[in-house]
Amino acid sequence: MWVKICANTTAADALEAARLGTAAVGFVFAPSKRQVTAAQVRVIAEQLPAGLERVGVFHALPAEEIAAAAREARLTAVQLHGGYDPAVSSRLRDLLGEIEIIETVHWVVGEDEASAADIRARLVAIAAASPDARVLIDSQLGTKVGAASGGTGKSFDWGRAQAVLRDVLHAQPGLRLIVAGGLRPENVAEAVRMLAPWGVDVASGVEREPGVKDYARLASFIENARQA
Repeated sequence: MWVKICANTTAADALEAARLGTAAVGFVFAPSKRQVTAAQVRVIAEQLPAGLERVGVFHALPAEEIAAAAREARLTAVQLHGGYDPAVSSRLRDLLGEIEIIETVHWVVGEDEASAADIRARLVAIAAASPDARVLIDSQLGTKVGAASGGTGKSFDWGRAQAVLRDVLHAQPGLRLIVAGGLRPENVAEAVRMLAPWGVDVASGVEREPGVKDYARLASFIENARQA
């Protein structure tokens, strides 16, 4: 089970996540209480063990800006929010080589029927361009431009999503689906059992306060995800 601990703001938190066995640590470059700069992340990255993935989370920026930040911060992957744009992904690969790209699709909380159809269509489109793509499914509050997406602390309808993801993976078995949105140590095992994702991603569910990790919750989350 691939586990990503996101929204790190200090070297101490990222190092503890690495010590506990996470596969990846994430850093939020989008506007957020947990936002960091490329310069800050570079200092942290230089202290992290080799082999640990370092993922930058970006929202609706030109590929050139994302690439510049990724180079400065020494990222190994970028996670793209703001809508799937194959041109941005293609340009990033041109600029950064073999860097991992994580596409993001959003399940709008409370809009389950529409979200189920939208997620299905987006996953099929992403798989058509890249059959082994990593795709993160996150919850979103509201459908307006600027509505909260990521870090909401709210989970989407796993029961409704279960059939959607099963059908998509049956047709596109190479997709690497990552579940996020409202995950906590108390519910991550249920999410894994219901949705059978390739990976899970957490931010607020293992925090003491925004941007500060709770190490007991961090350890429980990683253990519960893997045991499931």
